[in-house]
Amino acid sequence: MSSFPSSSLVTPTYNWPQALELLLESVLNQSILPNEVLIADDGSREETKVLIEKYQKLFPIPLIHIWHEDNGNQKPKIMNKAIAQAKGDYIIEIDGDIIMNRYFVEDHLKNAEKGVYLFGSRVNIQAAILDEIFKNKTIHFGLFDKGIKKRGRTLRIPFLMKFAKYYENRSGKLRGCNMSFWREDFIKVNGFNEGLVGWGIDDSEMIQRLHNIGIKGKRLKYAGIAYHIYHKEQSKSHIEINNEIEKETTEKKLTFIEKGINQYL
Repeated sequence: MSSFPSSSLVTPTYNWPQALELLLESVLNQSILPNEVLIADDGSREETKVLIEKYQKLFPIPLIHIWHEDNGNQKPKIMNKAIAQAKGDYIIEIDGDIIMNRYFVEDHLKNAEKGVYLFGSRVNIQAAILDEIFKNKTIHFGLFDKGIKKRGRTLRIPFLMKFAKYYENRSGKLRGCNMSFWREDFIKVNGFNEGLVGWGIDDSEMIQRLHNIGIKGKRLKYAGIAYHIYHKEQSKSHIEINNEIEKETTEKKLTFIEKGINQYL
């Protein structure tokens, strides 16, 4: 086990303690625990704090709550603040509406290598079964279970990762809800871009800067399985602005942004 890098699991959350509870239950179920879990809280109300305090008593590893005032969607900022505090050499990033397969952390750590970041996909949990999974605190899903979409992604065949290819360019399949990278690489490109506004693009724009310094991607397929809990889509009112910022990062091969993690280190 000692051959794995020290790791920090980092997740953003905002006012959805029911989803966060299932995520935390899935952490406790991991075959290999990360060294710590950091919850990057973008201004949630008291009930989220109460839930985290309950799990801090149950967790065998540090569970750290990083919170700032609610001032609209400031996910890049709270994620930078959390990763600035992370003690792990390797960062595993998931969303606050993800339930991890039992081998999720293990799959990320087993496939971690220098000069590479990993990205995985997700199985979609549909709206029709939300009441049931929250009531039963369900964290296990299988290929034939009802209420899931993209069910082929429930299959875990880890030896197939031996044949996984490297991505020189950013993949359109990249999802911030399931990825991992070296903290030192993240700091080299100054983390998430706080110049981005509202929902979207923060993960892919940061990953583009990793590519711009020569880091390659590798896709986790049949490994690193994550289940995404259905929710209504967030407002995409600023997506055009963010797309322009990402386009500039790509075309000008930008590697460092002005407002990033360096403010908190």
